[in-house]
Amino acid sequence: MIDSGRLRLRRRYGRGTLVRLSPVILTVVIASLAYTTPPQLAFSRLLPAAPALAAAMWPVLPTVLLGTVCLFLMIGLSLVFPDLGTWWTAAGIIAVTVAAAYGSHVRLKRERTLLQVRLVADVAQQVVLSPMPRRFGDVEIESLYLAAAAEARIGGDFYEVVDTPNGIRLLIGDVRGKGLQAVGAAAAIVNAFREAAYAETDMVDVARRLDASCTRYSAAFPPDGPMERFATALLAEIPHEGRRIDILNCGHPPPLLLNPRNLRVLESATPSPLLNLAELIGDHYTIDTFDFAPGDLLLLYTDGIAEARAHDGEFFPLTAWMRRQPPTPPRQLLTALHHDLLRHSRGRLDDDIAALAVRLGNP
Repeated sequence: MIDSGRLRLRRRYGRGTLVRLSPVILTVVIASLAYTTPPQLAFSRLLPAAPALAAAMWPVLPTVLLGTVCLFLMIGLSLVFPDLGTWWTAAGIIAVTVAAAYGSHVRLKRERTLLQVRLVADVAQQVVLSPMPRRFGDVEIESLYLAAAAEARIGGDFYEVVDTPNGIRLLIGDVRGKGLQAVGAAAAIVNAFREAAYAETDMVDVARRLDASCTRYSAAFPPDGPMERFATALLAEIPHEGRRIDILNCGHPPPLLLNPRNLRVLESATPSPLLNLAELIGDHYTIDTFDFAPGDLLLLYTDGIAEARAHDGEFFPLTAWMRRQPPTPPRQLLTALHHDLLRHSRGRLDDDIAALAVRLGNP
């Protein structure tokens, strides 16, 4: 028996083949109608549509060859029906084929450019969102990233996890803005975290170094427009002995902690300043400590998840959704979240999405 995934793949492949053959099918249909219907209907005048359609999906040479086939079909039809206005239609076929060939050339050139952009984006993703182990001792961690734009592979959301002598340290955040400058700011913050997480024993000092890195990047690459660049970030530390988690929240959405009894929203008593705003409002960072028992499931996320909209404008009910989830491994939780987010938004995301799911040991 073929499983549903393979069946969907075969159906998709079959539909793709049918679409690519549509210019040939259109040519056969038009030629058949022109041959089997009265000459007064003049279906042969539709033959230029075939090379025009081919330009949208075929390379230059096959497009020209199809136009040539249409031209010979028109000449053949004129031998059967002398009053078809052959030369006008033939001139139309030639003109459309030349235009279609040029259009195919331009399309292929743009596709190659887009491919290069995607390759660069893949490299940027490996720098900012490098692959990470799924287990650090007794701690299981899975990640999810979705870019809002279909052409993009990465945006301003970021995350990182490192195992240090002080415990497992996690970072998740979101740079205000879009484009390459947002990606650059995210890379600067993540790289600073990778160094500071090992070098600093106190998470407050880690946060100060992230703020300094974001400030330096903004000075070197000023943002477009009058608004200052800033980033929300959340730092978390799980000691190697477990049982608790320390959180330093710089204006980021609060994590959700699910255990067999209830769901907790880990709100900070005193929020810390956003990155790149410490000079304006002070660098008073606070750390909150919460219980984190074996079997507890922690979800760190960016605001793109909570603000994902349905077609009627309704936000994704993340807290209610999380409360309904059964005890499950991190990977299954993020798989379900991914599926339900896309279903809620009908596959159209307005913002980038990043999430980390963390579970300590087994119940």
